Amino acid sequence: MGVSFNAAALLNGNGIDVKSVVNAILSRETGPLTIWQNQQTDLSTQAGLLAGLNDNLTNLAAAAISLANPNGPLSSQSATSSATGILTASAQTSALPGIHQIVVSNLATTGTLYTDPLTDGNTSFSPGDIQLQIGGASGVTHDISITAGSNDTLNTLASYINTQKLGVTASVVTDAGGARLAFYSQSSGIPGALAITSNTTSLTFNAPVGGTNATLTIDGVPLSSATNTVTGAIAGVTLNLASAAPATQVQLTVGPDATQATAAINSFVNAYNSVVGIINTQFTVNPATNTEGPLGGDSTLRSLQSSLLNNVTYAVTGNSGLVNLASLGIDLNNDGTLTVNQTATDIHPALSNVLASNPSAVQNFFANVSGTGFANNFSNDLFSLTDPTDGIVTLDIAGNKAQQRALTTQIANLQDRLVAQQKTLTLLYAQVNATLEAYPSLLLTVTAEIGALNGNYSVTSNRSNNTAPNTGSSTG
Repeated sequence: MGVSFNAAALLNGNGIDVKSVVNAILSRETGPLTIWQNQQTDLSTQAGLLAGLNDNLTNLAAAAISLANPNGPLSSQSATSSATGILTASAQTSALPGIHQIVVSNLATTGTLYTDPLTDGNTSFSPGDIQLQIGGASGVTHDISITAGSNDTLNTLASYINTQKLGVTASVVTDAGGARLAFYSQSSGIPGALAITSNTTSLTFNAPVGGTNATLTIDGVPLSSATNTVTGAIAGVTLNLASAAPATQVQLTVGPDATQATAAINSFVNAYNSVVGIINTQFTVNPATNTEGPLGGDSTLRSLQSSLLNNVTYAVTGNSGLVNLASLGIDLNNDGTLTVNQTATDIHPALSNVLASNPSAVQNFFANVSGTGFANNFSNDLFSLTDPTDGIVTLDIAGNKAQQRALTTQIANLQDRLVAQQKTLTLLYAQVNATLEAYPSLLLTVTAEIGALNGNYSVTSNRSNNTAPNTGSSTG
């Protein structure tokens, strides 16, 4: 606003409003401050959007890398059992597709030994030696020496055996009949079979139980396993035996895991749509304000949009006709997003049908040995786009931060200058105000002196009524 004074009012002793005058003068200097602060707010909003975009772009890169991984979800295999109560299975990527017939006759068991009961766990028995064999007839025999007053009760003997790390766990089992010492092998199957080969104590051991291998047939071939987790019987497949069923034939089907493949492809599509959605939002014009989003004028987004469009329309040759996303049942929409077809039509295949009919071609489309698949190409470009130093959005964020720092410095410098200028102007106009407030008194004195010289001693007072001479009052 402008600064003006009423000359007549200034001479009545009321002075000026120093604060108002100083503020009016400084207001002309603060114009850039508001502009810079608004720019800083805009840059902060843009920085938040760019950070979110970069995060989504990183997620997209991870999804593309997953599809390009030769040992990733597209190459995953599944093993499906017709009777999960008898056995389940898992398959590695090296597993070969096929159907197998399996019969589980026996499960692998853990060897157990136990004594006849004594009164309680603290009852002493006659000392001596016990020879404990672990691992069947060809296993290792351990000598357990019992000394009176040291380990000649069930409790002390169990504690002693557990410190020897023999491959068994000893415990005292108490019931209505008394207390028994029990040995449990720490291994299943024949390696865990237990036997007492010699006993010179007064303890009486019952016949050992357990310590037998699992027995099964796979496609008619008899097999034995020391554990109920069987590996190596079917290449790349691990069997988990749950129960014995010698009269039941279980069918195990090994083949591509369509569930994992579908999930990985959907994850990529969702990640891609998230990035495109952010870009589209910035370029959409608000009809009420006729403006785009905060990043609508950012050339980086235009460049990124172009790169993504080039990548998503990438095609290979041959590959049994599965040459682009559309041939897999993934359509490109008008707004640049992708849609996975759930139902096949005359012109649009369904992804599930394509995966079921030709899973190897789907995998080859996304990633192949020459590194020219869709996901190979996409992940290579995204590697550059998301580089933590030179990535396109990273550089944009760095530029945004540089602008914010520059504005912060400009604002701080201007505010410092305004504070200094305010002090100087306040002092100056306070002096002016003091002079103006003193004017009526000075005028009265001069008038009196002139009157005296003229022989007129009657002077009318024109003293100011101002009660705040240091601040003055508005005279505008």
